[in-house]
Amino acid sequence: MSSATGILGRKVGMTQVFNEAGLRVGVTVLEVGPCKVLQVKDVENDGYYALQLGFGEKKEKNTSKPLQGHFAKAGAKPAPYVGEIRLAAAAEDKQGEEVTVSIFEGVQKVDVTGTSKGKGFAGTIKRYNFQRQRATHGNSKNHRTLGSLGRHMSINKGVPKGKKMPGHMGNAKVTVQGLKVVKIDPDNHLLLIEGAIPGPNGGFVVVNKSIQEKVRKDKEKRPKY
Repeated sequence: MSSATGILGRKVGMTQVFNEAGLRVGVTVLEVGPCKVLQVKDVENDGYYALQLGFGEKKEKNTSKPLQGHFAKAGAKPAPYVGEIRLAAAAEDKQGEEVTVSIFEGVQKVDVTGTSKGKGFAGTIKRYNFQRQRATHGNSKNHRTLGSLGRHMSINKGVPKGKKMPGHMGNAKVTVQGLKVVKIDPDNHLLLIEGAIPGPNGGFVVVNKSIQEKVRKDKEKRPKY
């Protein structure tokens, strides 16, 4: 069995299923794997343990010569998505082996990382859920602008670092933790998880066994008195 704690994939879309209690649940369908192990990293050579995985296929003519050689070493076809899964210990997997959705058998929760939808330039009301300023009784006519920038401006120190201001919204790396696994379909390489995840349909995602899942298993191992 693979020692990988995560896998690469893409978001297919959302749908609805019925759980054991007969309740309708909104789920996100992910196509995860199969992923070829392109490289096995260890502490001696790389300073950390990890598996480098490739997901999907693309034409060789769209792949640089160095990358073609890298994929050829693992006996894999060029992949559009390449990512690393960090490990706590040395990997049991070998270069050229496959990692499939079956690594989530028995797993109850996962963490999903994706790139959120880009929404362009946005003001503070849309970006940070600020409230409007008063629109009547002689108040400022700048109803949607943010308030004071703080004392930094009066002492010529500029805008404070981290100040919430208008700017680019979305198109950022986002991780949603503790999502419930609803169903695993190994034949079609599908993973159904409860709720929504970042990004558009077809977007690249990384699915890892949840930190909450590790805590749950540690509790199960503890002796009961």
